[in-house]
Parts: sequence; C-alpha cells; structure tokens
Amino acid sequence: MNVLLIEDEQPAAKYLTKMLTGLRSGLRVLDVIDSVEASVKWLQAFPHPDLMFMDIQLADGISFDIFKRVKVHAPVVFTTAYDEYTLKAFKVNSIDYLLKPIGEEELLAALAKYDSYTVPARMSPSLEKLLQQLAVPAYKERLMVKAGQQLAFVSVDRLAYLYSEDGVTFAVATDGNKTILDYTLDQAEGFLAPKKFFRISRKLIVHLPAILRIHIYFNSRLKLDLHPLPSFEVFVSRERVADFKEWLDA
Repeated sequence: MNVLLIEDEQPAAKYLTKMLTGLRSGLRVLDVIDSVEASVKWLQAFPHPDLMFMDIQLADGISFDIFKRVKVHAPVVFTTAYDEYTLKAFKVNSIDYLLKPIGEEELLAALAKYDSYTVPARMSPSLEKLLQQLAVPAYKERLMVKAGQQLAFVSVDRLAYLYSEDGVTFAVATDGNKTILDYTLDQAEGFLAPKKFFRISRKLIVHLPAILRIHIYFNSRLKLDLHPLPSFEVFVSRERVADFKEWLDA
C-alpha cells in the first residue's frame, strides 16, 4: 500500500509516518510534501498513491487549492487541527477527516474505511452509504448576519458578493445593504453553491448575477464591474483566471 503525506509540520509528518508503518505491514510512505505548489508538481510527475493523508493548512495556502489545479486520483484522509473544513473536505476525495492530535484508534478506523471502499467484497454497501451522504444538499440557503445589536438572516440568493477587510467578513446584498458575517471566506466558500459563487481572490467571493462586465486587464488579470458597486476595484487574481473562465463556461 503506497501512501503520500502532505504535511508542512515535520514533527507531525514523522509521527504520522511512524504510526502508519507500525499499524500496517507493507505500507510505504512514498514522500512527504509541505506545500500546495510542491504537491501539484508531485501529482503531475508521479503515479498517484493508493491513499493520501493531507493536512489542510499548508505553507503556501490550503490543500483544497490542490484539487483546483490537478486531478487527484486517490482517496484522501484530511488531518487538521480545525473542524471548520469538514463540509468542504467531503466535496472532494475525502474518505475521513481526523482532528489532531491523531490517535491510534482513529487512524485504524480511517484505514479500515479505506479498505471498505477498495476491497471488492465490501465495496457496494460502503459506496452506497457514501453516495447517500453526498446526495444530501450541503449548501446553505440563508446566512445569519449581524444587524446592529440584533441578529437577522439573508437569503443566499440575495447575496451579490462577500468580501474580507481587516479580518472582518462582509456580505453585500443585491440592494446594496452590507452586513457582517460570523464566517470567514474559507468557511463561506465551503457552504455556497460552487455553480453560483466563485472566489476570485483571497478577499472576495462573487455571486454570478452580480457580474455586470468583465474586462481583460494587464498582468493576465481580469477586472470585474459588479452590482452593487463596491468601494474598491475588483480583480480576478492571476492564478484564478483559468478556473474563473471555466466556471463561467459551465
């Protein structure tokens, strides 16, 4: 069994390697990768492993960015100190989500789950259960917002865009009303329908109906005119332009 570790903390990588090789004979850790960029290059250059263990917070971003840049042909067990990415993890190749520090019992359960998806005699019930889980709508229809000293909610369909400023996340509705969200953009990206919403940069997630015009800009970027008009210029970051065009053409 060949395993790839994507982990930017060396002590955590050594600990996980020791546990994995101790729990399963014949298991071989092919490599330990510490960044999104290096992971993409590795997956483009080598045959994919049987199983991947992937930390979420990496040196140069979050591991979900890997899936945007390369097709991953292996099941993934996510390992992280945060529980806020659970929903997003199961939208990609995840078969399990382990919170650090990882115990032996949890790791054994994750390996058993991998077996249940790959051993033919036991595959059908497990896959059926997984498909049932994935069939449940996972995207929010409304968001709780702060309105002064009160709490309210806004329909997701009425959102124009979400942006982050000085550590605060704001939601701008189609009528121009701006409210504060109790979510980060990373969290929001996980529960907003990806066919309707796109994260064009680290700062901004845009709703498709809010885009009025798209301008070709220098340095391989795109500039967007949005409605309602934001107080800042809106650009699709260079590294997300290709994915943005693909999203528009879906």
